Amino acid sequence: MSLSAASTNHPALDQPSTSARAPHHAGLVSELGERHRRRATYDLGDHPLLERQRQRESSARTYPRRLPLALARAQGVYVEDVEGRVFIDCLAGAGTLALGHNHPAVLDVLERTLRSGLPLHALDFTTPVKDRFMQDVLGALPASVARHARIQFCGPTGADAVEAALKLVRTATGRGTVLAFHGAYHGMTQGALTLMGNLGPKVALGSSLHGVQFMPYPYGYRCPFGLGGDAGVAASLAYIDNLLSDPESGVPRPAAIILEAVQGEGGVIPAPLAWLKGLRGLATRHDVPLILDEVQTGFGRTGRMFAFEHAGIEPDVLVLSKALGGGLPLSVVVYHERLDTWRPGAHAGTFRGNQLAMAAGSATMAVLRAERLDAAAAELGARLELQLAALGKDFACVGEVRGRGLMIGVELVDAAALPDALGSRPAHPELAVRVQRECLRRGLIVELGGRHGSVVRFLPPLIITAAQIDEVARIFGQALEAACA
Repeated sequence: MSLSAASTNHPALDQPSTSARAPHHAGLVSELGERHRRRATYDLGDHPLLERQRQRESSARTYPRRLPLALARAQGVYVEDVEGRVFIDCLAGAGTLALGHNHPAVLDVLERTLRSGLPLHALDFTTPVKDRFMQDVLGALPASVARHARIQFCGPTGADAVEAALKLVRTATGRGTVLAFHGAYHGMTQGALTLMGNLGPKVALGSSLHGVQFMPYPYGYRCPFGLGGDAGVAASLAYIDNLLSDPESGVPRPAAIILEAVQGEGGVIPAPLAWLKGLRGLATRHDVPLILDEVQTGFGRTGRMFAFEHAGIEPDVLVLSKALGGGLPLSVVVYHERLDTWRPGAHAGTFRGNQLAMAAGSATMAVLRAERLDAAAAELGARLELQLAALGKDFACVGEVRGRGLMIGVELVDAAALPDALGSRPAHPELAVRVQRECLRRGLIVELGGRHGSVVRFLPPLIITAAQIDEVARIFGQALEAACA
């Protein structure tokens, strides 16, 4: 039997049969949508589930502090809490749920996999489901990248894949230093934390691991060079080139440069495409592997299958998670074969063989391709960005609207403060908290990020409709008006 035949001869890989699931999905979406349209402004009171969570769950919990919800049901872009209130979810598992909640294609493949007799715990043994998944991941990449690619399966989180990527490049190059960027977020494990721009989680530890050199990220609204635009991009590239070239820069030749093509937690900051191209050229010229962290941007989120494709560049190492597993925990590192020099067992993880996540990931990638959800993200993201930017004409507290695809941020500022030389005003985190709460009271879940938590972030499922996009923008406008009153 050929490899290709073997890889498809498994019940979990069969095409789903026609069932009542899709009509049920549509019916529930319609029901929740109608109830959302009929909603009143919600009073955000307390609930016994939330009280028990406060009493027993770690003080490190985050989302329930500003989004006090006990969730009971979800479908598509909608979630319903235990009190029967319905919300449009523009958090979507921090970008994990590309197809929204409980998509029928994902539920169908999960049920078939569970009934198939497949060993759900497989470590790094191969299975037909894993073989199919590897082919799907490689098939989603540009052919020039896939041709020389190797895949390392990691633990459940993107942070674990970042740890693996660090090991990979340090092993392959024999170097120790890594270059990272202001505003970066690559996870919360000890190694990944050293790459984070935000000082808050680091200060509490007293010290962090050595070997990371931070550089300015091209943040146009608050340009670290005080220039902005093309001049800021040119200054940034010249700075990095000098750091890599100058024998007295104090920085040894690094094992890698790691970055997000669109910073997420850092405030939804898209790197200028010219800067990405220039950085790729510098990395090649100085023989430094380039790691692209696409944990949040990957699989259609930014309007292309991967964010690096907007710039027409290729990474040496690609870190993937979130939407990769179709909503279930899984992460991988995809890298150029020339870096494949580490020893067996150099990176491992008990749950790196999560068969359900691989099956769900393959189903998700199939829907992404069939429905061209990357193109839909580009179109609907532009629609949302245009409407949010229009609010800036009425609300001076809207400093900037930016993003790529369905990854959009609105930076809120103190409109009463004096602007700097570039016309940017100070961040207004208190206002951002009020706006987030007013959105929640009106049935919209959004998250905050960026400098001082002053950026409202929109990460809706890629299956969101134009009508739902318009509703998101309308609610956000109402929230701004209420918060600024």
